[in-house]
Amino acid sequence: MSIRRLPEHLVNRIAAGEVVERPASALKEIVENALDAGATRVAIRLSNGGLDRIEVSDDGCGMDSGDMALALERHATSKLPDDAIENVATLGFRGEALPSIASVARLSIDSRPRGADGWNRTVDNGQLVAEGPTALPPGTRVIVEQLFGKVPARRKFLRSPKAEYAACLDIVRRLAMAHPAVAFSVEHDGRRVLGVQGEEAREERVAALTDRALADNHVIVSLEREGIRLSGVASIPTYNRGVGDHQYLFVNGRPVRDRLLIGALRGAYADMLARDRHPVVALFLDVPPLEVDVNVHPAKTEVRFRDPALIRGMIVSGLRRALDAEGFRAVQHADPAALSAWKSEPVSPTPIGSMPIFEAPAASPASYNQFAPSSFADRRPSFITPPPQARAEPAAAPAPEGNSFPLGVARGQVARTYIVAEAEDGLVIVDQHAAHERLTLERMRRAMEGQGVASQALLLPEVVELDEPACDRLEARIAELKDFGLDLERFGPSAMLVRSVPAMLGQSDVQGLVTDLADDLAAYDSALSLKERLDLVAATMACHGSVRAGRVLSVAEMNALLREMEVTPRSGQCNHGRPTWVKLDHNSIEKLFGRK
Repeated sequence: MSIRRLPEHLVNRIAAGEVVERPASALKEIVENALDAGATRVAIRLSNGGLDRIEVSDDGCGMDSGDMALALERHATSKLPDDAIENVATLGFRGEALPSIASVARLSIDSRPRGADGWNRTVDNGQLVAEGPTALPPGTRVIVEQLFGKVPARRKFLRSPKAEYAACLDIVRRLAMAHPAVAFSVEHDGRRVLGVQGEEAREERVAALTDRALADNHVIVSLEREGIRLSGVASIPTYNRGVGDHQYLFVNGRPVRDRLLIGALRGAYADMLARDRHPVVALFLDVPPLEVDVNVHPAKTEVRFRDPALIRGMIVSGLRRALDAEGFRAVQHADPAALSAWKSEPVSPTPIGSMPIFEAPAASPASYNQFAPSSFADRRPSFITPPPQARAEPAAAPAPEGNSFPLGVARGQVARTYIVAEAEDGLVIVDQHAAHERLTLERMRRAMEGQGVASQALLLPEVVELDEPACDRLEARIAELKDFGLDLERFGPSAMLVRSVPAMLGQSDVQGLVTDLADDLAAYDSALSLKERLDLVAATMACHGSVRAGRVLSVAEMNALLREMEVTPRSGQCNHGRPTWVKLDHNSIEKLFGRK
């Protein structure tokens, strides 16, 4: 078969297959053109998820009739004034989007530069069908109708209108985050679904487009190194999601999905979140054009960095610094569902002043039987009700005032698990096991950075029986484990001999510790770097060396735990991302008692 030159309309359809995958792809290209044109307001209208109609109006610089005709030709663009593609500073630059869209849909462009007349040009699946003057305010309006309407082979692979609408909305959110100075609005089937004002602060724009609760549960990320600047907003570890859809990454204002950036993000939160939980972040990298290649993918959603190690290190260290600066902070507000679970005491319909106080109701002696039903509708505990699982003890010295410390002073212990403390602005409840687990992990890390973790020799070495593959994995990590104070030795094909354990773990369950380490190495060993593997080992050991739920603590021990939490980084969450403490502020307490 001889080689032939493809006709223009077929070339455009092939290009459309790379650039225009679905309505969201077409919407992205059109909105990026509006932003590159200097728009301060972008209005978007969608019909049937963008399958039937996409309309984008902006107040940018506009085009005259000559520029509009060129814009619909392939590889014609105003965004490359010379041949130095490596210096591109705009979102678009390939000159393929509009002709590609016009080859698979009906595309109508109305545009008017300031001080000039408006012009319209309409192309239906590659054929010019209308052209002439039009009336509109300065700016540009682009309408795309019946995308892939005459290409059924492509149309049938599109998803449902709801799924396509969700993809369009996600694209707009990402572009709106990257440009907080621009106002955006979105209507879908005549219903307004998104609207943000221009000139917003970046953290306000991110919170408005993700979750308003992020405004109270975020840290500001800011780091500059070797001409590269990292900024953005990241959630504290206890404010997380079950899916990674709320991670927004931008390079020079361009939304990207890059494995390097996502991996760095995961590494920064590695020991603060469970593996099935994800932070909410919006990170912005400003990189000199010569240090990043944006011409990697036709849709421009992937980039390639000249120094990927520098970028990864900046993200990890920038996030770590911001999170460490927050210290013991956790999610700031009590969960509304938890507050609604509190039950109020039923109010008697009898006025208080008319209730008899000293007169007991007449009753036969049998009514005092401990198994008789209560006349108070079980509002007072019967003789067989177990006592409340709470305890307070007399203080040997006057208790300090709660306003002296951020986490307050201990007032008691509930269910041998939770420390109740009084702070200046409310009631603090601490999960003693989760809190001590984080403190133990941070102690082990500091010890590893110094002379290593001190070990405590066992009086009698303990034999732990495991299957042979588990023993093989532990044997391969004997040197790393010894740095943590755990001295293991192979003891036959299916057992390990434990000679010493980390001294800071105290009287830990040796059998459970070694078994859990073997399980963790089986699950994650091959997928982790050395540092991540060491963090995993430290986290597992810290869990076993922590104060267990069910242990009675003295008031002095409770206060010591609170004081250490206040000075320990990341003590607001345990090693699995769960909060170590929650606060019930005075306002919430007053609501529970009907005072507000």
